[in-house]
Amino acid sequence: MNHDIVQSAIRAKLRRFSPTHLAVANESFMHNVPDGAESHFNITVVSEQFAGKTPVARHRMVNAALAEELAGTIHALALHTLTPDEWFEQGGPTPDSPPCLGGSKSDKSSR
Repeated sequence: MNHDIVQSAIRAKLRRFSPTHLAVANESFMHNVPDGAESHFNITVVSEQFAGKTPVARHRMVNAALAEELAGTIHALALHTLTPDEWFEQGGPTPDSPPCLGGSKSDKSSR
């Protein structure tokens, strides 16, 4: 059984931004989800297409590209959307995700 179906779909869809760097990390194992889940991701996209856009506009671009996944299996995204200049300025590491506070997508009281 292939456990990286969602991760692979994310990578494929984010290639539309012609990224100079793309990192898609499945962090579901850090959360209270079943083994093999693909629901929590830390994503870094470095693209010239983000130049001149606010962080909110950049995130909306990524969210639009991942609309199908966000409507289904994805519960949480840590998005880092940078231009190549911003990426090189910060030295390139992908920031760590914050620790999980518990809850699940089906547990509406945790939102």
